[in-house]
Amino acid sequence: MKNKAYIFILMVSLVLTSCGLSKENKDNRKTLDGTWKLTNIDYQNNEGYFKSVLFGDVSAKCFKGSEWFFRSNNSTGYYNILEPGDCSPGQRNIRWSIQDDPNGNPNRFQFKFIDEKKNDVGGGYGYVFQINSLSPQTMVISADAPVGSETVTVVYEFTKIASLR
Repeated sequence: MKNKAYIFILMVSLVLTSCGLSKENKDNRKTLDGTWKLTNIDYQNNEGYFKSVLFGDVSAKCFKGSEWFFRSNNSTGYYNILEPGDCSPGQRNIRWSIQDDPNGNPNRFQFKFIDEKKNDVGGGYGYVFQINSLSPQTMVISADAPVGSETVTVVYEFTKIASLR
């Protein structure tokens, strides 16, 4: 009987430790803690002028200068649209994470919308980005988006304006 209990505890321990974050992703979560400013949005892999609505919310021009807050201890945060007028200013709550991609490579950032009580409001739907670079002062993330029959890479550049520590 003791052997069965020992094997069960060992199996549970293995499952729990195998589901943990890599050291790099744990470090990235800590680096992300705090308030960031979205300083630039760029479109790569295609030429021309793009008018886009990001995250089903407001146009890309409204996001420039927006404030993003990330709290790693509960994976919540928000972004705050600051531009008045057509930009629908205000705070949007999010739940975020940093995970490995399906191939086991680190550095995938994702978020989904939540309400004030931290309940999912998007039916589980969210947004996934590649972390191109992350330092204590700057972050660059990107995601591919279809434009007609082509793909455009949307690149978001952030500057940290305040840390939690």
